[in-house]
Amino acid sequence: MLPYCFAILLLAPLLAGLFIGSARNGVRVGRIGVAAEIGTLALSLLLFFEVISGGPRSLTFWSVGSLPAFAFHIDRLSAVMLIHIAAISILIQSFSIRYMQQESGYACFHSLLAFTTFTLFGMVSSGNLLLLLVFWQLLSWLLPLLSYNYQHPPTVRGAFRTFIMQRAGDAAFLAAVVLAYDWYGTLDLQQLFARAAADKIIVSLWAGGIELNATTVVTLLIFIGAMAKSAQFPLHMWLPDSLYAPTPVHALLHAGIVNAGGFLLARLAPLYDQAPATLHLVFAVGMLTTVLGSSMMLVQSDIKKTLGYSTIGQMGFMIMECGVGAYGLAIFHLIAHGLFKGSIFLNCGYLIHAARKEPRFPPKTVLAQSTEFSILAWLTGFVTTLVLPLVIVLAAHGFVDIPLRDTQGAVIFLFFGWATSSQAILTLYRLRAVASWKIALSMLCVLFVVIATYLLAAERFTEFLFPAPGSVSAHFRAGSLPSSVFDLLVSSFACVIIFGWYLIYAKSHGQKIHIPDWLNTLQVRFYLFLLNRLYLDALSLRLRGWITPAVDALGPSKVFSIVAASLAVAGALFFPAQLPAWRPSELAWIVLAALLLPLFPLHGLYVAALTRSMGFLSIALALILPATGLYTLAHVLPQLSAMLLRSISVLALCGALYGSLKALAQTKIPELLAYAGCAFFSVVWWHASITGTLASESVAYAAGVAVLITALQLACQCLGRRCSNLTLAEMHGLARPMPRFAIVVSLLVMAGIGLPPFGIFSTYAAMLLRSVSSSAGLIVIVFCWFLASWYLFRMMQRLLFGPAPLDTRYQDLRPRELALFAVFLLSLVLLGAIGPEWPDVGPLAKRHPVVMEMMRWQK
Repeated sequence: MLPYCFAILLLAPLLAGLFIGSARNGVRVGRIGVAAEIGTLALSLLLFFEVISGGPRSLTFWSVGSLPAFAFHIDRLSAVMLIHIAAISILIQSFSIRYMQQESGYACFHSLLAFTTFTLFGMVSSGNLLLLLVFWQLLSWLLPLLSYNYQHPPTVRGAFRTFIMQRAGDAAFLAAVVLAYDWYGTLDLQQLFARAAADKIIVSLWAGGIELNATTVVTLLIFIGAMAKSAQFPLHMWLPDSLYAPTPVHALLHAGIVNAGGFLLARLAPLYDQAPATLHLVFAVGMLTTVLGSSMMLVQSDIKKTLGYSTIGQMGFMIMECGVGAYGLAIFHLIAHGLFKGSIFLNCGYLIHAARKEPRFPPKTVLAQSTEFSILAWLTGFVTTLVLPLVIVLAAHGFVDIPLRDTQGAVIFLFFGWATSSQAILTLYRLRAVASWKIALSMLCVLFVVIATYLLAAERFTEFLFPAPGSVSAHFRAGSLPSSVFDLLVSSFACVIIFGWYLIYAKSHGQKIHIPDWLNTLQVRFYLFLLNRLYLDALSLRLRGWITPAVDALGPSKVFSIVAASLAVAGALFFPAQLPAWRPSELAWIVLAALLLPLFPLHGLYVAALTRSMGFLSIALALILPATGLYTLAHVLPQLSAMLLRSISVLALCGALYGSLKALAQTKIPELLAYAGCAFFSVVWWHASITGTLASESVAYAAGVAVLITALQLACQCLGRRCSNLTLAEMHGLARPMPRFAIVVSLLVMAGIGLPPFGIFSTYAAMLLRSVSSSAGLIVIVFCWFLASWYLFRMMQRLLFGPAPLDTRYQDLRPRELALFAVFLLSLVLLGAIGPEWPDVGPLAKRHPVVMEMMRWQK
């Protein structure tokens, strides 16, 4: 019963999204999504009670190709998150029915909301690290698409920055998955936790380098992925830039998506218990993000930006909780903040619409300005913000099971109490509403109830999420800070609060405090520093001004190609322990294979075939050349020596990096696709040289890349025939006038950057999991994967986003063309299902000696 319920819960939003996306605009389309979400909420409640009564459940549905089986794990944490996501999705989709009714692309918007819900469901219920990465990447892909207003240039720029920062986190996450499988031999979460606790593996990233715990390396890389999703400093810049999206998107983003980092750390809590150093870094990053995010919030004048930076500060606080081992408290904070921020963003949309209709909204009221600030008001604020949280925390030690005084988790409760009460009292002070005994006593009672409830709820909720004996204490011990650091933090927070209330008291009583000129200057500069968002935007623009011209110059530069080829050949000759020895026949076969299946620096034939051939000849060559080169490589590979294979691996890594940089510098789509193909096929050469065989995943990956490049070439030619009066650089904004073409291009780009369900991802992941030999090779391959996401997504944005030219008549894809692209896309999906036993390249290898004898006889 449970597997069927979960399958329906997972598939309901996916099927609803597919149905909504294929339907016409209308209110009924949105109601389909709401009905599906209501059903998922009922099923989530059923799973919740089933898990409480029967314990955690692990479900395995299928295995894709040669990858480990994809498994789901439903425990109390997953069940709680499923209910939270379903409830938030119902509210947001119901609100969007009327709110987005008059917008174009109504069905597309509701379809994306349903897909996002499906992705979140899969992410919180993943029982396998690879499956978690799958849904993590899909969420990164959906975030820029949810920006919705594709014709608005600032929205387009914000979507690109969002995607790039998310992919940076995905790249670190992918490296963590590969290293975890290499060191521990499993990706199943429960087995990974057990092996990480049992085996203390010490690794060095390079020969003679610093030795680190393997768990520390894996958790650090995963935390980078969490930083990107939860907008932690310095990967927080994408969240304020996404504020051009519709209000329902912000409600879903701030109530659900941005909380993914905290959930990820809580899900992998047993793994982080084995890496205290990582937890200390998590705490430091969270604290820095909290301070900076909350400070930037105070200087904003826009309501959405204020709420956006408030979310950054709250996410930093949630990460702080994870850093001290208070995972249950972090999930409690996640849910409370999600419900609050989702509702306030929806109300924010209403206020913005009201302000647009009535410029004088809200009406201005004249308030009597009083400069008096009684001693009662000051004492109320001082006692509430400093003394009350400390008293509650110390008193709670006697009747709350969590040992607050014995662990540094107390700093979280103190920080929460101080921050919450300070904000409340400061607000009332600004409103002149604390000058009476009734208000003062009411505020004290309310804050006492809030902080006490926070403590008690944290205790009960933590015990509920982690019922295993001793698990909560183990989490707190792993995240415990040194005593000196803990005392310094508490003392610093207390001093800041005392000094702040001293300034308020002195100012209200007309007392002058002598402040040096340099401190006044520093105050102004600090204000400007926060107002300009830490000058990170200016820094990124400055870096872009330096890097972009240098990268653009690599495109036509022949000097770069010559120097890169010389360095690659020199590295291939001298990197092995001794010079590789080869026979002339082997060298001839390798050169032939490298010309057909491009290997740097012999990639010229492939690039010329794709860029200089006309019409369908270039499309045919994009398929024939790699297929022939792969066949040739299968002949010669079993006969190559280990030294020659190491030389080929060096050339492959250089080729992947060279092709990625050249593709990044191109402005014409055919050249971009040609160099992208060189970078992609270099991965095949690298995997073959590392393993010494042409495995099934290599064949499937090469076939997928060939099909992808061919399909993109065909799409480029279809567009060129329709808009012959425009160059490809002038073709933009095609998402609205050519929706079928936009869907095809976006799906092909989705396959190219390595996203499921397309086979390039599964075969690429299988190759990485089976060919880790050095950290340098893994870094280069993952970096090139990140660059591929950069230039392919930028190509898609140039074609589909932005304002469309008004003087052009557009014609969308015809049914026959659409059917041909459907065949390409179906092939890309099916290639991922190729198992380790097919295709068998053994017969090709057996025929190699016969071919070699024929060559000798002809000579």
